[in-house]
Amino acid sequence: MSDPTHPDDFGPEERDELLAAEYVLGLLPAEEHRAAGDRVAVDGAFAERVRQWEARLSPLNAGFEEVPIPDLLPRIEARLFRQTEAFAPKRRFAFGWGAGTLAAAAMAAVVFLAVTLWPPGPAPVVLQADLAAEDAELRFAARWDGAAGQLELTRTAGTAAPAGQDYELWLIDDSGVPRSLGLLRDPVTQLAAVLQAGQTLAVSLEPEGGSPGDAPTGPVLAAAPLDDA
Repeated sequence: MSDPTHPDDFGPEERDELLAAEYVLGLLPAEEHRAAGDRVAVDGAFAERVRQWEARLSPLNAGFEEVPIPDLLPRIEARLFRQTEAFAPKRRFAFGWGAGTLAAAAMAAVVFLAVTLWPPGPAPVVLQADLAAEDAELRFAARWDGAAGQLELTRTAGTAAPAGQDYELWLIDDSGVPRSLGLLRDPVTQLAAVLQAGQTLAVSLEPEGGSPGDAPTGPVLAAAPLDDA
């Protein structure tokens, strides 16, 4: 007889998918529910899984009025695991084995529903750009993770801005109006941003602290459009 499915048999992505589903369904113990909520606030990829589960399950609420959730757990346990004096030792053993098996089966069922009955949500958007100066002495690699809403700029060639100056990153959309995204003082800079393919990223050399106005005041050293990765 093969061993029953164990939660540890699932990979990290399947466990995250299961955790997101249990969080949305309200199946987690209070402490785990709070921990999952904290993770939603800081983990963009996990927050997207939760959002997708909320979207998948929201149609189930249609046509139902909100009512208080009854505490049925004691009644369920009493019916499932009711013991008599004659069979108490045997049922205690069965309970210890059966509870683990039921939990694993429930986890497998949720993962099965996630990957078969509901179509997967849209793949996270990832955009990239290679910003290089004409002489290629200064180069930045840009990568935007749509799930996390985070833009990462890595200086792959060149040095930091001269003393008393800063590199500043700009976003230029269809309007042609540049918008500052922040300063690039470190070899790797991470910035929160909402971007779209076709928008242009540009790096200018500005006075220390950045441009004093709403547009670049120094030379634009490198620029490139964002494309799908």
